[in-house]
Amino acid sequence: MAIDYHKLKNWNFPVLQHSYGEDDSMLYALGIGVGAAAASHDGEGALRFVYEKNLQAMPSMAVILAHPGLWMGAPEAGVDLLKVVHGEQRLRLHRPLPSAGTGTGVSRVKSVIDKGRDKGALLIVERELRDRSGELLATVEQTSFCRGDGGFAEQGQPSDESPPAMPAVPQREPDLVCELPTRPESALVYRLSADRNPLHADPQTARRAGFSSPILHGLATYGVACHALVRSCCGYDASRLRALATRFSAPVYPGETIRTEIWRDGAQLQFQSRAVERNQVVLANGTAEIAA
Repeated sequence: MAIDYHKLKNWNFPVLQHSYGEDDSMLYALGIGVGAAAASHDGEGALRFVYEKNLQAMPSMAVILAHPGLWMGAPEAGVDLLKVVHGEQRLRLHRPLPSAGTGTGVSRVKSVIDKGRDKGALLIVERELRDRSGELLATVEQTSFCRGDGGFAEQGQPSDESPPAMPAVPQREPDLVCELPTRPESALVYRLSADRNPLHADPQTARRAGFSSPILHGLATYGVACHALVRSCCGYDASRLRALATRFSAPVYPGETIRTEIWRDGAQLQFQSRAVERNQVVLANGTAEIAA
């Protein structure tokens, strides 16, 4: 079954409620490696995310709250799920994320973009996350690259315009660099907060997918970059991070060190993250915004 533009644009997502507690916030932070920083000799700032005293939620946790799940796997979606990869992730925080609470998520398909028969399609899903009172907490936008589903516009269906490309990082030395380790069991911990895809736990599944071993979740790498920015640019004050966007460019294997290179221009940041051991950029074209 091929993509039906109108069916996707009018996809009926259920309104989801997601209640989480302080334990969930701490588990998420441990899954993206904040525990190692908290256990270091200068880890007082990081401790705020893994210890209940003065607990803060890492801002990137918003991307897993009230997530609609693998909805593209429904046969009527017309999407070849085996060829779908996570392309980009954008997050805007309208208020600091509480360390515990109940969020309501309302999702919609924002864009369906045909890149061509041999190039695939892009699906952009936007989710508004609100607290119990109805106040907007965050706007989350996920771009999925559907490698096997291009060419629908050639059949007379509409296609939305592509959004502006994320800017490339400056061609100069970064202003700040933050290296953070991941642990060999990182994916096993992170999956308890979010995605339980066996690709991130089962070696046989990983090999069938073409990887030598289970890979770290893309959104876990995104969380490591968030930690690097909160640490390097916000003094571990989570309320100062206002927006975070990036493109996923390569997988990370648990146990690798992630080096986040940051360029500052006032409240505007650009960044990229690389797996140090392979010198491989894993997050590209990153942008972020912080409060003064």
